[in-house]
Amino acid sequence: MSTITPQILLKAYAAGIFPMAESAEDNALYWVEPEERGIFPLDGLHISHSLRKRVRQRRFDIRIDTAFQDVIAACAEKKHDRKTTWINQRIKSLYGQLFKMGCCHSVECWRDERLVGGLYGVRIGAAFFGESMFSRETDASKVALVHLVARLKAGGFHLLDAQFTTPHLESMGARTISRVDYHALLERAIDQDAEFFKFAGDRDPEAVLRLASKAA
Repeated sequence: MSTITPQILLKAYAAGIFPMAESAEDNALYWVEPEERGIFPLDGLHISHSLRKRVRQRRFDIRIDTAFQDVIAACAEKKHDRKTTWINQRIKSLYGQLFKMGCCHSVECWRDERLVGGLYGVRIGAAFFGESMFSRETDASKVALVHLVARLKAGGFHLLDAQFTTPHLESMGARTISRVDYHALLERAIDQDAEFFKFAGDRDPEAVLRLASKAA
C-alpha cells in the first residue's frame, strides 16, 4: 500500500472505506469496503436491565480523550480468546495523528485510577466511526458504548458506524445494512454539523440512560 496520511485516511472514511492490517506484526495495511456494513441506529441501542444497573452504580469514572494512546494500545492487546489483532503500529500512529487533529476520540472507563475499559473512533461531520473497544472489567466496554451513544445523540450525530456486526454488538442493537444503504446514510451524515463535546452529563447516569435508551 502506498503511503497513507491522516488526510487520505479521512477521505477514505468519507468514501466508506477504512484500513486494516492482517496482524499486529504485519506492517502492511489494506483498504476494506464491506458489501454489508454494521451500524448502531442511534435510537435503537438495547440496554439490558443489568447494564442499566451497572451505569447507575457509577462503578467507572468516564473520561473523554484523556488517554487515547492507552486505549488504542489496550484494544490491540492479545488475549486468550483473541490471539491476533488487526491493529498494528502504523494504525496506532495514524490514528494518534488523527487524535491530535481533533478527528479521533476515546471514551474511557477508569476505576481506582486504572484504565479498565473503553473505545475509540473517528469523527467526520455528524458521523462517528467506531473502531475498537476493550474491557478489563465486566461490562466496561458496554458502559463506554452507552456513554458514547448518549454523547452522540446530545451532539446531533446521525450515524454510528460499527463496521462489522458480531453477536455481542447485535445484542446491543447493532444491525447490518447494505453498502448502498450505508452510503446513503454516510453522505447525509458527513455533510451535517455535530458537536462531540456538547454533552457534559457523564457523571449523571440518569441523563446518560435517558439519552442513550431506545425510547429517548
